Amino acid sequence: MAWKWPGTSKDGSSEEWTGFIDQGVSLEGTLTLTGTFRIDGHIKGNIISEQTVILGENAKVEGQIEGNRVVIAGRFDASSSPEVAWRFSPRGRNGEVHSPCMVIDPGGIFDGRCHMLASSEAAAGVTIPIRAVSQA
Repeated sequence: MAWKWPGTSKDGSSEEWTGFIDQGVSLEGTLTLTGTFRIDGHIKGNIISEQTVILGENAKVEGQIEGNRVVIAGRFDASSSPEVAWRFSPRGRNGEVHSPCMVIDPGGIFDGRCHMLASSEAAAGVTIPIRAVSQA
């Protein structure tokens, strides 16, 4: 069963919720996700996601997150891949971020290191033609 995410993904289609890990649940290993997924438990290992990962207030992740977007209201103690866009909700905190995009909402806490990276579109560069103007 999948639930619809209220926003839309890059291609304009609605994202589907594929599941969650509730508080009190611990998982050690690699978690591979295809849709929007919420974590309120404890994960020790890597998370690989094609869409959005939401770390709830009770979440604790020790490992690396690879994917599209991460919304943090819990604790993330590790690092991320460069493709991840981050959003820190109130009470969200983390370790180390490598990202082209990071948003910290009022009340969000960022305590760690941030390595801002240029997005692939921005890295392409822009050519600006310059014309000399002669004065008569």
